[in-house]
Amino acid sequence: MDIQQLITDHRDWFYVVSFVWAFFEGETFVIFAGAAAAQGMLNLWGLMLTAGLGSFLGDQLYFWLGRHFGPKLMARFPKWEPNVEVALDYLRRYDIWFVLSFRFIYGIRNVSSFACGTSGIAWQRFFVLNLIAATVWVLVFAGTGYLLGVAFQELLEEIANDFGFVMLGVFVVVTIILYTAHRRGKARVAAMKAELAARHAAEAERERARPPAA
Repeated sequence: MDIQQLITDHRDWFYVVSFVWAFFEGETFVIFAGAAAAQGMLNLWGLMLTAGLGSFLGDQLYFWLGRHFGPKLMARFPKWEPNVEVALDYLRRYDIWFVLSFRFIYGIRNVSSFACGTSGIAWQRFFVLNLIAATVWVLVFAGTGYLLGVAFQELLEEIANDFGFVMLGVFVVVTIILYTAHRRGKARVAAMKAELAARHAAEAERERARPPAA
């Protein structure tokens, strides 16, 4: 398959895909689309607009679900609870900095906006912070893809002027970075889950040891 020709023939659809992908997940497609923008196949600002809007609206939806249906969904999907608790602990500790940065915290990224919805944070405050965070997120990942695309094009232009080689180089670098980030994120979240479990156990023990009220 000629990826370069595919993007050229269906350029407008790639903006739609970037919106949908960012709405549900995020950075992988945006990085590769940024590399394509570096080759002139996509408009970088159009990519940033669609991907940033998708990321923003996706997290607004998850926040709304948490705000209105949090307890019911948690009861139906109990496996979410440990990750939601970790996200809420981050929110209690770091407040606005967590809302601004949770897109970069692997391991709880997918439940963080939902967890914010279950908390007492005002929707207006989350709206503004989420807009800022989505803007920063898309600048970082689309910009990273763009810079990688430029770097690998310059590196490989003496060997072959082939977009496939550029994307292969970007793929290898992105895979290594994201794999490392995901592993570290999972380890960090696992440690926080253990810490929260120990804290709950200690609180339960203190509650049992407390003398009954007269």
